[in-house]
Amino acid sequence: MKNMIVLSDDITQRLDELAERTRLTREQIVEDALTHGRSLAWREKWAAGVREGMDDADACDFAEDHEIAVVLEKFKN
Repeated sequence: MKNMIVLSDDITQRLDELAERTRLTREQIVEDALTHGRSLAWREKWAAGVREGMDDADACDFAEDHEIAVVLEKFKN
């Protein structure tokens, strides 16, 4: 069964932009939000973080050994 909702132009535009960036459909994004309680703003921030990480990787900008050690130490027993 398909349901339809009416969204504002702003939300529709944000969904379309996010769908293009993530290669998900609008329906997938909305279903994920409803199923997992993730807001559109959360998903946009997540996608931006992934993009930033990919850009860093493309530029061979990786964490230094000492930076990794600090994070590992933080989560050590």
